[in-house]
Amino acid sequence: MRKLTITNPARTDLLNIRVYTVSRYGREIANSYDTFLKQAIRDVREDPYRLGSKNRPEISKNIRSYHTMLSRARAGGTVKKPRHFIFYFLPNKDEIVISRVLHDSRDIVRHIPEEHLE
Repeated sequence: MRKLTITNPARTDLLNIRVYTVSRYGREIANSYDTFLKQAIRDVREDPYRLGSKNRPEISKNIRSYHTMLSRARAGGTVKKPRHFIFYFLPNKDEIVISRVLHDSRDIVRHIPEEHLE
């Protein structure tokens, strides 16, 4: 299994998603969404080139994205309309780095850390 690194900006994204979901929908829904996001991250870690993942050359030559909607069936639970992308890159064949976890309505390019752009 590839080594997984979650950057500080991505950790902040996950925390902010949790805080927003708790305040808007309650702790039970936030727990379901946390479980769902963990499954999506596991899916990317297991196969970063899985069906539905994409190269994002408009952002950077090394950034890929995966819409969390694609993990819905594997996650089970009650999440009906996931709205987040996982942005990641592979610095080598044995490691995957999660750069950001962003809502799909955000201006994506603006939020990827410069050190992840080439």
